[in-house]
Amino acid sequence: QVQLVESGGGLVQAGGSLRLSCAASGRTASAYAMGWFRQAPGKEREFVTAISWSGGATYYADSVKGRFTISRDNAENTVYLQMNSLKPEDTATYYCAAGPVHERNHYSRSYYYDYWGQGTQVTVSS
Repeated sequence: QVQLVESGGGLVQAGGSLRLSCAASGRTASAYAMGWFRQAPGKEREFVTAISWSGGATYYADSVKGRFTISRDNAENTVYLQMNSLKPEDTATYYCAAGPVHERNHYSRSYYYDYWGQGTQVTVSS
């Protein structure tokens, strides 16, 4: 069993930055791939970014490439999402997820993640 707790959300002006954290607990947390998904009001949950269990591979949605960076510290069982040049369309609830993902084309699919956090709100004002 893995528990995930996100933090770091908040209100920021367009062009600003935020850093989200996701603290994982559980003996096998560091063995899982980690992902960030987001859901805006009235929209479906969408993939943002993911990182392999080792941190050696990262994947990004086209909408955030060059602006967002995912990283992980397995010693601290924490994954980070650095978000720069934020836009109003980045406004959403951001969810951290963990799962035994290994196939490249599975990282962006929520189906392959077994554990989810409660979410943290990010609001970008124009």
